[in-house]
Amino acid sequence: MNKDISKKIFIKTFGCQMNEYDSNRLYDTLNKIGYKKTLNQDDADCYILNTCHIRDKAKQKVYHEVGRVKKLYINKKKPVVIIAGCVAQAENQEILKREPYIDIVIGPQSYHKINKILTNFNPKEKIEETDFDTIQKFVYFDKIKNNNSKVSSFLTIQEGCDKFCNFCVVPFTRGPEYSRSMKIVVEEAKLLAKNGSKEIILLGQNVNAYQDGSNKLSNLIIELEKIPEIKRIRYTTSHPKDMTEDLIDIYKYSKKLMPLIHLPVQSGSDKILKLMNRKHTINEYLEICEKLKKINPNLEFSSDFIIGYPGESDKDFKDTLEVVEKIKFINSYSFIFSPRPGTKAENCKLVDKKISLERLEIIQSLLFDNQSNKNKSLENKTLNILVENLAKSKNYVFGRTEFMTPVIFEGRKTDIGKILPVKINTSNRSTLFGEKIRNSDKRVA
Repeated sequence: MNKDISKKIFIKTFGCQMNEYDSNRLYDTLNKIGYKKTLNQDDADCYILNTCHIRDKAKQKVYHEVGRVKKLYINKKKPVVIIAGCVAQAENQEILKREPYIDIVIGPQSYHKINKILTNFNPKEKIEETDFDTIQKFVYFDKIKNNNSKVSSFLTIQEGCDKFCNFCVVPFTRGPEYSRSMKIVVEEAKLLAKNGSKEIILLGQNVNAYQDGSNKLSNLIIELEKIPEIKRIRYTTSHPKDMTEDLIDIYKYSKKLMPLIHLPVQSGSDKILKLMNRKHTINEYLEICEKLKKINPNLEFSSDFIIGYPGESDKDFKDTLEVVEKIKFINSYSFIFSPRPGTKAENCKLVDKKISLERLEIIQSLLFDNQSNKNKSLENKTLNILVENLAKSKNYVFGRTEFMTPVIFEGRKTDIGKILPVKINTSNRSTLFGEKIRNSDKRVA
């Protein structure tokens, strides 16, 4: 392809924050061969669906979306249609066989090959690229500038997982654990800071398993704290087995590490945890939470819960509710178990769907109550809010608390990127509403 010819590319992203990071990096690399990002999905020369395979019906979602793309372009020149991400990795050739409209299937560990694929693209050929090549992927992307300029930016530091939970497809779609060089991660964080980022969210399928030689996640956080422009640091998603003492201890003296930890427990029953192959007990999980709370009583937790896992009894579910009551998670994700192809739990006998739905309703009600109560407790308090963007309502801005809770208050464009004191007036389950403290242009940071 002639580099002087500019073409438009649109990427629709499903799933986790890592997919969002990957999509941004795809924009960065495709720009090298003349593809320019467009937000208008019906005028693209290349249309990428970056997919997620964690939950059921992921495949169906892909085909539904491709059907919608067909309609968008029914009277226009067909774009190059690419299925990327974890569904591409899991289904590979099957996708091309089932849907001729798709041109290219590329897995998340092969993104470094996409420029070559598109440069040599022949509409008469179908291409599938799903090799596990994580090291080469990051060697390639480490040489390309991250052009993200958001106030809060994702930064992938680790990919893959070696835990092999019986319900999870990640080891098969993302491969074994791989950690990026700490030096390169710090350099990318500095670039993001230069572009305007005030908050860095470190990403990994098992982020606290990060290890570069003798350097662990705790060491990386210490290095990132030295970047003056970076005011807040977060990480997700964590595994309880890798919540090591050095990582716990860092909460004693860190000034920039935010007091919200996403630490999935999945179930409150030791029996179910064993069936899941989670490799930790409830007591071990609770001990981690207690240690962290002793360091910082204001620290909060969020979690993931799988409801109706094969073998889950009424008692097992009751045990899960007890954990929710004890920890009082301020934000969590709960969903009914869905068997994923290739996992050990794929062919297990399912809990009756009606029972699973009833349990899901009960736990979500409890989780939502915890969330609402937490937000209610913040009313009439002044919080430090990192302003990320303009809100939909005129003359209002959107930001987040240290606990990631969204906040909307009257403000202006010049507030973006500042950390401002905001008095919280009202709240609902998901959002706080407040007012900027007078003279708050004398910003906190």
